[in-house]
Amino acid sequence: MANFFSSFSFLKNYWQFFVTGVEVTIELAIVSIILGTVLGIMLAMAKRSKVWILSLLSKAFIGFIRDTPLLAQIYIVYIALPAVTGLSVPDFVTGAVALTLYSSAYIAEIIRGGIQSLPAGQSEAAASLGMTSRQVMRDIILPQAFKNILPALGNQFIGNVKDSSLVSVLGITDLMYQAQTVRGSTALGLQPILVASGLYLIMTWLLNRVLSYGERRMSVSDNR
Repeated sequence: MANFFSSFSFLKNYWQFFVTGVEVTIELAIVSIILGTVLGIMLAMAKRSKVWILSLLSKAFIGFIRDTPLLAQIYIVYIALPAVTGLSVPDFVTGAVALTLYSSAYIAEIIRGGIQSLPAGQSEAAASLGMTSRQVMRDIILPQAFKNILPALGNQFIGNVKDSSLVSVLGITDLMYQAQTVRGSTALGLQPILVASGLYLIMTWLLNRVLSYGERRMSVSDNR
């Protein structure tokens, strides 16, 4: 047991690798969460649209993303993005795009469920006051829906942090990539992965605390 713990002495020389990995992982998660939420709202609105082509395209996209592996989607974006744009796309951008598309499909379904959980009478009452459909959705429906779906959104955000580990296949220097690099340099099989797992645990725990605080703040404001 003493030998096992002493084997973590490699951190003296390789801690910078893990710091860099955490930074890149957080950057990927933030970008994909923000853009995924924006795209998810658009997809949810499109799926509920009375314009059948928008609804059909949204359903097809969401179904494809939800029913295929993220790793396959990463490779599709890696190959398709340069072919479509004609540009040399940085690996970080490729990973961020893949994670954004992946999370947007799940966020769209979360938002759609939150909207459908609200009483229909609210929309009808707002419309009777002369509000447009866009105003009703922006000022009444979405704010209430976001309060109801915050726990589910929080789970999706935490999932983004963990799912970002798959972009290491592109050579993006995220936390898992750095752990594999350290494994190769030190010939240690388990210890670098344990360190990476511990850092993922810390990141998701902190995010859980932030989300719990946000939920409590919303509950207090609702009770006033």
